[in-house]
Amino acid sequence: MEKRTPVFFFAPFVSSTMRVEPAWIDYNGHMNMAYYHVLFDRAVEEGFSLVGLGHDYLEKRKASYFAAEVHTTYKRELKMHDRARVTLQLVDYDEKRIHYYMEIRHAGEGWVAATMEGLSLHVDMETRKVCPFPEDITANLAVMKTTHARLPKPQNLGRVIGIPHRAEIQEALSASGTRH
Repeated sequence: MEKRTPVFFFAPFVSSTMRVEPAWIDYNGHMNMAYYHVLFDRAVEEGFSLVGLGHDYLEKRKASYFAAEVHTTYKRELKMHDRARVTLQLVDYDEKRIHYYMEIRHAGEGWVAATMEGLSLHVDMETRKVCPFPEDITANLAVMKTTHARLPKPQNLGRVIGIPHRAEIQEALSASGTRH
Protein backbone atom coordinates (compact mmCIF):
# COMPACT_ATOMS: atom_id res chain seq x y z
CA MET A 1 0.00 0.00 0.00
CA GLU A 2 1.31 3.39 -0.98
CA LYS A 3 2.05 5.79 1.88
CA ARG A 4 1.65 9.38 0.79
CA THR A 5 1.81 12.13 3.38
CA PRO A 6 1.63 15.69 2.05
CA VAL A 7 4.38 18.05 3.11
CA PHE A 8 1.88 20.70 4.21
CA PHE A 9 -1.69 21.92 3.94
CA PHE A 10 -2.91 25.46 3.53
CA ALA A 11 -4.87 26.64 6.55
CA PRO A 12 -7.66 26.82 5.69
CA PHE A 13 -7.86 24.93 2.40
CA VAL A 14 -9.15 27.26 -0.35
CA SER A 15 -11.00 25.78 -3.34
CA SER A 16 -10.65 26.71 -6.94
CA THR A 17 -12.82 29.62 -8.10
CA MET A 18 -16.34 28.57 -9.11
CA ARG A 19 -18.95 30.62 -10.98
CA VAL A 20 -22.67 30.78 -10.21
CA GLU A 21 -24.44 29.22 -13.20
CA PRO A 22 -27.57 30.78 -14.78
CA ALA A 23 -29.57 27.57 -14.16
CA TRP A 24 -28.89 27.93 -10.42
CA ILE A 25 -30.83 31.20 -10.13
CA ASP A 26 -34.32 30.87 -8.66
CA TYR A 27 -37.40 33.08 -8.97
CA ASN A 28 -36.04 35.32 -6.16
CA GLY A 29 -33.19 36.35 -8.47
CA HIS A 30 -30.43 34.72 -6.43
CA MET A 31 -28.72 31.36 -6.24
CA ASN A 32 -31.12 28.68 -5.01
CA MET A 33 -30.17 27.13 -1.65
CA ALA A 34 -29.50 23.71 -3.19
CA TYR A 35 -26.63 25.07 -5.26
CA TYR A 36 -24.77 26.40 -2.22
CA HIS A 37 -24.42 22.71 -1.40
CA VAL A 38 -23.09 22.03 -4.89
CA LEU A 39 -20.30 24.54 -4.21
CA PHE A 40 -19.67 23.04 -0.75
CA ASP A 41 -19.61 19.52 -2.21
CA ARG A 42 -17.14 20.45 -4.95
CA ALA A 43 -14.86 22.07 -2.38
CA VAL A 44 -15.07 19.05 -0.03
CA GLU A 45 -14.00 16.86 -2.91
CA GLU A 46 -11.07 19.17 -3.75
CA GLY A 47 -9.97 19.52 -0.13
CA PHE A 48 -10.23 15.90 0.96
CA SER A 49 -8.61 14.64 -2.23
CA LEU A 50 -5.44 16.17 -0.74
CA VAL A 51 -5.56 13.63 2.10
CA GLY A 52 -6.08 10.82 -0.39
CA LEU A 53 -9.89 10.65 -0.39
CA GLY A 54 -10.44 11.53 -4.05
CA HIS A 55 -12.08 9.63 -6.88
CA ASP A 56 -9.02 7.40 -7.32
CA TYR A 57 -9.41 6.32 -3.67
CA LEU A 58 -12.89 5.04 -4.49
CA GLU A 59 -11.66 3.26 -7.62
CA LYS A 60 -8.54 1.66 -6.12
CA ARG A 61 -9.57 1.02 -2.52
CA LYS A 62 -13.34 0.63 -2.83
CA ALA A 63 -14.05 3.09 -0.03
CA SER A 64 -15.34 6.64 0.17
CA TYR A 65 -16.95 9.07 2.61
CA PHE A 66 -20.63 9.99 2.94
CA ALA A 67 -22.24 13.06 4.46
CA ALA A 68 -23.93 12.16 7.76
CA GLU A 69 -24.93 15.59 9.05
CA VAL A 70 -24.81 19.13 7.70
CA HIS A 71 -25.70 22.51 9.22
CA THR A 72 -25.83 25.42 6.77
CA THR A 73 -26.33 29.12 7.34
CA TYR A 74 -27.05 31.53 4.50
CA LYS A 75 -25.51 34.94 5.11
CA ARG A 76 -25.64 36.85 1.83
CA GLU A 77 -27.02 36.31 -1.66
CA LEU A 78 -24.94 35.06 -4.53
CA LYS A 79 -26.27 36.14 -7.92
CA MET A 80 -25.83 35.07 -11.53
CA HIS A 81 -22.20 34.97 -12.67
CA ASP A 82 -20.81 35.77 -9.20
CA ARG A 83 -17.55 33.95 -8.58
CA ALA A 84 -16.96 32.17 -5.29
CA ARG A 85 -14.27 30.26 -3.45
CA VAL A 86 -14.84 27.91 -0.54
CA THR A 87 -12.62 27.54 2.50
CA LEU A 88 -12.46 24.25 4.38
CA GLN A 89 -11.17 23.78 7.91
CA LEU A 90 -10.75 20.29 9.35
CA VAL A 91 -12.08 20.56 12.89
CA ASP A 92 -11.62 16.97 14.05
CA TYR A 93 -11.54 13.35 12.96
CA ASP A 94 -11.50 9.92 14.49
CA GLU A 95 -11.07 6.44 13.06
CA LYS A 96 -14.32 6.64 11.03
CA ARG A 97 -15.49 10.28 10.94
CA ILE A 98 -14.43 13.70 9.68
CA HIS A 99 -15.79 16.94 11.21
CA TYR A 100 -15.23 20.07 9.12
CA TYR A 101 -16.31 23.70 8.68
CA MET A 102 -16.65 25.58 5.40
CA GLU A 103 -17.37 29.10 4.16
CA ILE A 104 -18.42 30.20 0.69
CA ARG A 105 -16.83 33.58 -0.01
CA HIS A 106 -17.34 35.96 -2.89
CA ALA A 107 -14.13 35.55 -4.89
CA GLY A 108 -13.66 39.23 -5.66
CA GLU A 109 -14.92 40.97 -2.54
CA GLY A 110 -14.26 38.33 0.14
CA TRP A 111 -17.58 38.49 2.02
CA VAL A 112 -19.13 35.28 3.37
CA ALA A 113 -22.21 34.08 1.48
CA ALA A 114 -22.81 30.86 3.48
CA THR A 115 -21.27 28.61 6.10
CA MET A 116 -21.54 24.87 6.53
CA GLU A 117 -20.51 22.52 9.31
CA GLY A 118 -20.40 18.88 8.28
CA LEU A 119 -19.77 15.41 9.59
CA SER A 120 -18.86 12.67 7.11
CA LEU A 121 -18.45 8.94 7.61
CA HIS A 122 -15.84 6.66 6.03
CA VAL A 123 -17.63 3.86 4.16
CA ASP A 124 -16.56 0.52 2.68
CA MET A 125 -18.27 0.67 -0.72
CA GLU A 126 -18.58 -3.09 -1.06
CA THR A 127 -20.46 -3.58 2.24
CA ARG A 128 -21.89 -0.02 2.36
CA LYS A 129 -20.98 0.07 6.05
CA VAL A 130 -18.97 2.56 8.08
CA CYS A 131 -15.37 1.41 8.57
CA PRO A 132 -12.04 2.77 9.87
CA PHE A 133 -9.77 4.89 7.67
CA PRO A 134 -6.57 3.17 6.52
CA GLU A 135 -3.36 4.21 8.30
CA ASP A 136 -2.08 6.42 5.48
CA ILE A 137 -5.33 8.42 5.33
CA THR A 138 -5.34 8.77 9.13
CA ALA A 139 -1.75 10.07 8.95
CA ASN A 140 -2.74 12.62 6.30
CA LEU A 141 -5.75 13.73 8.37
CA ALA A 142 -3.42 14.18 11.35
CA VAL A 143 -1.18 16.50 9.32
CA MET A 144 -4.16 18.48 8.06
CA LYS A 145 -5.67 18.77 11.54
CA THR A 146 -2.37 19.94 13.03
CA THR A 147 -2.13 22.64 10.37
CA HIS A 148 -5.77 23.68 10.72
CA ALA A 149 -5.63 23.66 14.54
CA ARG A 150 -3.69 26.94 14.28
CA LEU A 151 -6.82 28.63 12.90
CA PRO A 152 -9.30 30.26 15.27
CA LYS A 153 -12.36 28.21 16.16
CA PRO A 154 -15.16 29.17 13.74
CA GLN A 155 -17.81 31.28 15.44
CA ASN A 156 -20.68 29.23 13.95
CA LEU A 157 -19.23 25.87 14.99
CA GLY A 158 -21.72 23.75 16.93
CA ARG A 159 -24.47 26.28 16.41
CA VAL A 160 -27.95 25.13 17.41
CA ILE A 161 -30.94 25.95 15.25
CA GLY A 162 -33.89 27.65 16.92
CA ILE A 163 -35.68 30.90 17.52
CA PRO A 164 -33.76 32.88 20.13
CA HIS A 165 -35.72 34.44 22.99
CA ARG A 166 -35.33 38.12 23.88
CA ALA A 167 -32.85 37.43 26.73
CA GLU A 168 -30.70 35.29 24.40
CA ILE A 169 -30.70 38.05 21.77
CA GLN A 170 -29.55 40.63 24.31
CA GLU A 171 -26.82 38.28 25.53
CA ALA A 172 -25.66 37.58 21.96
CA LEU A 173 -25.63 41.29 21.09
CA SER A 174 -23.52 42.17 24.11
CA ALA A 175 -21.13 39.30 23.38
CA SER A 176 -20.65 39.80 19.65
CA GLY A 177 -22.15 43.15 18.70
CA THR A 178 -24.04 41.55 15.78
CA ARG A 179 -27.49 40.06 15.26
CA HIS A 180 -28.99 37.69 12.68
